[in-house]
Amino acid sequence: MKRFFDILVSLVSLILLAPLFFLVMMLVRADVGSPVFFRQIRPGLNGAPFELIKFRTMQDRVDSDGDVSDDSERLTTVGRILRSTSLDELPELWNVLKGDMSLVGPRPLLMEYLPLYTARQFRRHDVKPGITGWAQVNGRNAISWEKKFELDVWYVDNRSFWLDVKILWLTILKVLCREGISQDGHATMEKFRGSA
Repeated sequence: MKRFFDILVSLVSLILLAPLFFLVMMLVRADVGSPVFFRQIRPGLNGAPFELIKFRTMQDRVDSDGDVSDDSERLTTVGRILRSTSLDELPELWNVLKGDMSLVGPRPLLMEYLPLYTARQFRRHDVKPGITGWAQVNGRNAISWEKKFELDVWYVDNRSFWLDVKILWLTILKVLCREGISQDGHATMEKFRGSA
């Protein structure tokens, strides 16, 4: 049921949102140039790697030592708008159609976080990652990592088709209200460095 729903919604959305998709591509190209897509290996089901696709929202900027600059310095004005409206996530519908992701599930984080998780936190990988999830509709980036992981594991233990429908509906409301876009003092969210 969940996979059928994922395929149906992602396919219909990609078709219906094609004009918006094209418009965002043009905006990103004018803002940060080519490529317009941000591609990164992320952990999926059971921690298996897959290539996540999003629209680029940051410039490729490094400091004098050659290290990647802070997110706040790299995030562009167009990028901020795309993130606040979640339009940067549109290409992830392709990840859902391919089967790497689901519409609803814990957000796919960074591969470097895998060894930092506790056994309980790693359970967030017992399901496919999602474009949105229980943690996203209960604070998004404004909550702590520990709270986010607890919400992710709660979803794993309580997932159902109707919970997914509820989360999708709440996601629309959260995006319209633009809540929880970033953590206090950060352009996005502070890196996870492991639980105390």
